[in-house]
Amino acid sequence: MKFANFVHLHTHSQYSLLDGACQLDAVIDLAMHYKMPALAITDHGNLFGVAEFYKKATKAGLKPIIGTEAYVAAGSRFDKKPSGSYPDGGFHLVLLAKNQTGYKNLIKLSTAGFLEGFYHRPRIDRELLRRHSEGLIGLSACMKGEINWYLLHGEPEKAAITAGEFNDIFGEGNFFLELQNHHLEREILLIPMIDTIHRETNIPLVATNDCHYLHQSDWEAHDALLCIQTGKFISDIDRMRYETDQIYFKSPEEMIQLFADFPEAIANTIRIAEECNVELELGKLHLPHFPIPPPLLRLTATCGTWLKRA
Repeated sequence: MKFANFVHLHTHSQYSLLDGACQLDAVIDLAMHYKMPALAITDHGNLFGVAEFYKKATKAGLKPIIGTEAYVAAGSRFDKKPSGSYPDGGFHLVLLAKNQTGYKNLIKLSTAGFLEGFYHRPRIDRELLRRHSEGLIGLSACMKGEINWYLLHGEPEKAAITAGEFNDIFGEGNFFLELQNHHLEREILLIPMIDTIHRETNIPLVATNDCHYLHQSDWEAHDALLCIQTGKFISDIDRMRYETDQIYFKSPEEMIQLFADFPEAIANTIRIAEECNVELELGKLHLPHFPIPPPLLRLTATCGTWLKRA
């Protein structure tokens, strides 16, 4: 079978709770229909759907790419107070596992996000990323990504510095600048600015669609889902909404046409997919190693002696 020349690397399943509407069975079927060789699921801040996605994708003959769209605190993950300048829930950053080490690091990052950094969202920070970046590919994410945030707020130099920092954290060739075009004015303005950073830093581009539902006609149902999430009515004016009906699972042909001026960004989706090769050993317990403190070891030995005597 001849595979398509594009892979979706930024997809939200039902495990992006009350935001993603791509049911796993349906999105896998659609990826297979489009003859995509692989598919990434990148749910918001969590890995809840990994096992189900992996099992269903491999059964269907689709290569599963395990990832998440993480929330990265502007400062320390332990700083839990309003910043006034940056998103309190953190900047977005897409993380994809290349191998078993990367998958384990995703688990560590996700766990720390919930247990240590939770403030509005399960946040990580640069310190954690530097410690657990091995085996991961990073993508700069949507308009809520840190680089795009600085570009949209008139700070191109800070955006370029941030891009360099992430490139250093993940290592040469493991960090990509995302190009997105959902027919939003601000996104269209971003494209040449992102391309400028690419040309100045040689950080590669990758084309993505921020997929939250399967078909363009699903946008109204997804809008209702957002209302459930935020406790609002569809008729409410001042509420969270996506000002576009383009965040659907587009065909490879649509994506190739949309980014006709950036063929390398399309080709890099295949390059990334080829580099991501995680294999999960299912049906077996994988308990974490827990070092027992010496006092507890002595207590355990004493209890064992008592039991033998009894």
